[in-house]
Amino acid sequence: MVLSGAGISAESGLKTFRDADGLWEGYNIMDVATPEAWAKNPALVQQFYNERRKQVLEANPNEAHRTLAMLESRFHVNIITQNVDDLHERAGSSEVLHLHGVITRSQSSANPNLTYPVEGAEIRMGENCELGSQLRPHVVWFGEEVPMIPIAASLCESADIFVLIGTSLAVYPAAGLIDFVPPQATKYIIDPNIPRSSRTLSGVIYIEKPAVEGIKVLTNLLNQIA
Repeated sequence: MVLSGAGISAESGLKTFRDADGLWEGYNIMDVATPEAWAKNPALVQQFYNERRKQVLEANPNEAHRTLAMLESRFHVNIITQNVDDLHERAGSSEVLHLHGVITRSQSSANPNLTYPVEGAEIRMGENCELGSQLRPHVVWFGEEVPMIPIAASLCESADIFVLIGTSLAVYPAAGLIDFVPPQATKYIIDPNIPRSSRTLSGVIYIEKPAVEGIKVLTNLLNQIA
């Protein structure tokens, strides 16, 4: 079981969710990533995510993504990702659960269960779902429920090996998924800046490196047990 975060995609050139000043690509997050922002200025929100989608389409999977895909030749690998890009799928991973949606799909603004693949990089204003409502990015915004959490928690309960990569356990409810992992499971955390609070977890092997470097260490450790 792999839980991935922004750090793995950062090494493909995609910026992490927010900078130290609280901005995301120069935008105030509250202006582009909330239901209230969509209600106030849907064109701005649409433009913001069209720009992010273009960046995703121009990015390529890195060695960490590819290595996780290759591990399927030896393990049953489930990936739960907090990322809205599709780099895991493009690297070849076959079982990927997106907690926060996927930016290459659109979503009905009337019924979140209606989603569609985006043709190209843009969702246009006036482009509607089958119910006649404006299409929006298939992304979970601040203030919205994370509907895939129960499924992710159930997957974590069955883990024999749990790998946390590219995330510092700071974003909830995703950070709470490690609590569902069985105590006897082998656990690894790969991140260049593992917070001190996470170091109190029992039975965890810490690999304090960026994703691409850390995945090499992980592979060597897995070679010893497989």
